[in-house]
Amino acid sequence: MTGRRDEEHSSVRRLVVVGGGSAGWMAAAAFARFIESGWSIDLIESDAIGTVGVGEATIPQIRLFNAALGLDEDEFLRATKGTIKLGIQFVDWWKQGHSYVHGFGQVGRGLGLLGFHHYWLRAQALGLAEPLGSYCPNVIAALRNRFERETQPPGPTRPYMPHAYHFDAGLYAAHLRRHAEARGVRRHEGRILKVELDGESGDIAAVKLESGSGIAGDLFVDCSGFAGLLIGQALGVGYLDWSHWLPCNRALAVPSERTDPVTPYTRSTARGAGWQWRIPLQHRTGNGLVYCADHLSDDEAAFQLLTGLDGQALAEPRQLQFTTGRREAFWHRNCIAVGLASGFLEPLESTSIHMVQSAIERILQFLPAGRPKPASVAEYNRLTVLEMERIRDFIILHYKAGARDDSAFWRTCADMPVPETLSAKMALFREVGRLSHDSHDLFTEAGWVQVLLGQGITPVAWHPLAEQLSETDLAQFLAMQARLCAERATRMGQHDDFLARLLPADTRAEMRA
Repeated sequence: MTGRRDEEHSSVRRLVVVGGGSAGWMAAAAFARFIESGWSIDLIESDAIGTVGVGEATIPQIRLFNAALGLDEDEFLRATKGTIKLGIQFVDWWKQGHSYVHGFGQVGRGLGLLGFHHYWLRAQALGLAEPLGSYCPNVIAALRNRFERETQPPGPTRPYMPHAYHFDAGLYAAHLRRHAEARGVRRHEGRILKVELDGESGDIAAVKLESGSGIAGDLFVDCSGFAGLLIGQALGVGYLDWSHWLPCNRALAVPSERTDPVTPYTRSTARGAGWQWRIPLQHRTGNGLVYCADHLSDDEAAFQLLTGLDGQALAEPRQLQFTTGRREAFWHRNCIAVGLASGFLEPLESTSIHMVQSAIERILQFLPAGRPKPASVAEYNRLTVLEMERIRDFIILHYKAGARDDSAFWRTCADMPVPETLSAKMALFREVGRLSHDSHDLFTEAGWVQVLLGQGITPVAWHPLAEQLSETDLAQFLAMQARLCAERATRMGQHDDFLARLLPADTRAEMRA
């Protein structure tokens, strides 16, 4: 009988997550939810290693992840001090004094084979079009500080309005930790002093903690942040530097007082040597300045950040130094890098959490029954490269396109060569408003169109089929689209009222006071 139990125990495979934070606990919670048997799950983190995050912005796919874990949205928003996000406002990016919103969801509705933007381009040339955001209900609602949950399915007269969140990343990690530990994840506190490799295979065999204890594993997920403790330091996987395309290399982050109303969108404001973010939470606002140290000193950056806040700073700014880029491989031997250990793309389009989410999904798809197999590892790496390169191109677009020449930083960005994948996409759009879009592209055609046009890239022509509508029909078509979007947004209540309904009565009274 004892032998039977030992045999069953030995068949259990050990999955070890190194590092906590949002990446580590997202991974642990998902593994606990979807790997029902045959695996043990351990997570190692140290309370002595702090985090810098003062607010995290996301994209709508986070709702799918939370729903898959069984998280209740109201409970999640209360636990993380979260707010709703309908899009991102870009201020001073194309040129100073100009702003546009990259709203989630659709922008107008196409006709036949053509996307809406072809009709909009023709109407704009004829003086018949309103600004592009007038045809996106998310943009209208965001700028009016409105939000209500979807209660009816979208349809021809009811545009779809997806939403994402702003939240405190530390509180999200704590929320997921409670969820994961309740499902059997074992947390180990302490710093890792040594990574032991198997002498024959070169795989990671175990990690040794300060306490002297060792934790062995069969598959290791490296969520150790920029340090890349396993993937980089122990296994020696190199790093591809993308700073020639994305030159910002530092960030300062600081929380400030809550300001009303709490806006349901992230704000990104271009500065002389980078950009500043603003992420509103229920209890405070997260702020940061992403900048290039070659063009701005740390002291100048701190002054610029603190003088650009909407409310009083609640702490001293904290600094991050980084190099944009990615690992040469994300899965190597029996180790998979997730989050900052896998690479870094600045959070201009709020993709950090999503890349953690998609990595977790791929790990579950390629979960090995025994030792990882070369073909599966290669395919995992190939798909991850495709995803990161598409996101990289989208972020580069913001820097490359535009008319700013008021600083050496922006002149450098305008002159820099860009990846061929982005160059071809920009050229195709300029020619006739056409977009090359594939299944590996995270951002929708509507997202690309909003940023391309928002950054001043206007096609010289539109698809000839857009000429088939008479000018009268074209004007009526666009007017109907604008009316439907405005009505959809106007019927929504105020975002602040939505947030207030989440909170207990005594908390609401305290916040009003």
